[in-house]
Amino acid sequence: MATRRAMIRDVRDHPARSAISCLSAATIGADAIDAHDIDSVRIAEPGDVRRAAEALHRLALAAGMRAAPAHDIADKRTPVDHEGHILASEVFGWTDDKAWWRNSRIALDSPLASACRFESEPFWVNAQGFRTRQPNHYLDAIDLTNFEARAMTRAAIVVPVHLPFGQIGAVSFNPLDPAATDLTDAFARHGDAFGVYARTFIASYVNAMGSVQALPAGSRLSKREVECLRWAAIGKTDLEISMIMSRSRPTVRFHIHNASTKLNAVNRSQTVFKAAQLGYISLNT
Repeated sequence: MATRRAMIRDVRDHPARSAISCLSAATIGADAIDAHDIDSVRIAEPGDVRRAAEALHRLALAAGMRAAPAHDIADKRTPVDHEGHILASEVFGWTDDKAWWRNSRIALDSPLASACRFESEPFWVNAQGFRTRQPNHYLDAIDLTNFEARAMTRAAIVVPVHLPFGQIGAVSFNPLDPAATDLTDAFARHGDAFGVYARTFIASYVNAMGSVQALPAGSRLSKREVECLRWAAIGKTDLEISMIMSRSRPTVRFHIHNASTKLNAVNRSQTVFKAAQLGYISLNT
């Protein structure tokens, strides 16, 4: 352990040395996560994006992987630096004409993106299936037919990044060796560290580069508003809610309207959805 820490410190003390040559795969394991490495991929302002992306790229390469970051799997766009340069090609080296980030349908077609909707912890996957730290039966139901063409990789370690307001980002780490399909050892050695680096990079990227707030600052629902929305979430009408809560129908409408205004929602359904995203109510009833 001490030796591994010393090797990481050695990179910081000798910046001219290549991170790839100084950091062997063994030094990037879960027991060697270093605060300096985490801070190196953290973004405080748009001008930090390029530097943080280059740091993530070096950490991935040192483990024999190439990173593929997406700040929102529902968005056709991929992360850019403060000047608008696409990081996937200019930093992470995905320059091929058929690179994953050029495929506008990858969020719909890729089993990697599908899995990120049902899993929050790092996992690895190939054509034979998904491997997670804990069993997840939702992943077992994902279609892996024609895996390589749809996932645009033969195997990958994937870190889902679940963000506020329901946004899902992800970083996949793909082996530099195109023949590598069994990532059991790599996942055991690097999975947790990749999880920390990916979440730090994506979450701070979204925070620094986000131009529009999903909600007005300071929005907070009242007890009555939450109670009304809980009943609305399971399909109760205003009349039914008024009878359940022993309040008048106009009062129920008033509370739901106030909640809608606070959450910047355009209708009842979106109000319920946003309240669930923020943890006020549960849709698992």
